[in-house]
Amino acid sequence: MGLRYKFDRLEVAGSLGDLGTLLPLGIGMVMINGLSPIGLFFSVGLYYVVSGIYSGVTVPIQPMKVIGAYAIATAMSASQILASGLLMAVVLLAIGATGAVTVMGKYTPKSVVRGVQLSTGTLLMAEGVKLMLGTSKFQALQEAAEPYLSIQSVGPLPIGVLIGVAGGVLTLLLLENKKFPGGLLVVLGGIGLGLILGTHQGLDKIKLGLTLPSILPFGFPKTVDFTFAFFALVLPQIPMTMGNAVIAYADLSREYFGDNARKVTYRSACLSMAMANFLSFFLGGMPLCHGAGGLAAHYRFGARTAGSNIMIGLVFVGLAVLLGDHVLAVVNLLPMAVLGVLLLFAGSQLALSVIDIRERKDLFVVLVMLGITLASNLAVGFIVGIGVAYALRSDKLKV
Repeated sequence: MGLRYKFDRLEVAGSLGDLGTLLPLGIGMVMINGLSPIGLFFSVGLYYVVSGIYSGVTVPIQPMKVIGAYAIATAMSASQILASGLLMAVVLLAIGATGAVTVMGKYTPKSVVRGVQLSTGTLLMAEGVKLMLGTSKFQALQEAAEPYLSIQSVGPLPIGVLIGVAGGVLTLLLLENKKFPGGLLVVLGGIGLGLILGTHQGLDKIKLGLTLPSILPFGFPKTVDFTFAFFALVLPQIPMTMGNAVIAYADLSREYFGDNARKVTYRSACLSMAMANFLSFFLGGMPLCHGAGGLAAHYRFGARTAGSNIMIGLVFVGLAVLLGDHVLAVVNLLPMAVLGVLLLFAGSQLALSVIDIRERKDLFVVLVMLGITLASNLAVGFIVGIGVAYALRSDKLKV
């Protein structure tokens, strides 16, 4: 057994590895949907710390992507998002407490798990490139590639592309460097760039203090909010959560950490997310989950223990408590293109997990899932993948 906690440079670098997924969706849901910044950052930070201490290994914390992306794209209300979080908490509690998730995991073929991982990794890489080019949904809504930088281009080249290329090269050169971890240097360089070239929007209003999140800052959602959230957000989110945040995540955790990850089971992942979403609901934050992509990101940049969880969790809680509603002013110092670099490398790490698939039929399942995911979404890809995988067990079908 390895150490449960390390607090060295690699753990620091690894703790930052998943900011590319967490921050764009989190910031978007605060600015566009009106979620509570202090509630969102506090619940994320507390979930990082508690899940890390319980599991004893690195645990990823992410927004629920179907809910987050759709909420931002359609500018839905905070009450509708909170209703979806509470409904997801109830669903996950039921699936986890009854043990139904263990049965689901047992009968999910390995090829489908790898299909989820390849599809998620590819989506993360594509989103990373969009953040560098300035074409992500969040940047489009802000009508700027780098909304918080005073310079948008150098000659004919967008500033995000230059930052992305420089960050990518630096990460490649230092990816395995234990003295100067690539992820840490890229994030620190990005913050430095934000301090030099940033618009510094809101920094002048910051006053340090002690602020705790409010309970139900928007009141309790109405029945109409729950009805809308169930059909528009929860139903499409459930299969993606099962495929990526439970089955693929738990399997990848065991692959990375072996016996140290024995507490990371399908059931514990479900119950963990249920508790986190009850908390986030009451604090006005976003729906939360785990994710294979997030774990790959933390691992790729150096995280190997729960020490990474404690460090990044305390940063999020500290920012929330000390800065209150002005927390975004500090977070926005980090250019979008830097988050894109983190996503690109995290996605590639996750996609490479298919390297152990050898059988032609299994590869077919993986590629069909990738194609369907790119054409529609991961939830549909996961469901179709299970059907195709079981159908191909027949000797009558050849590919």
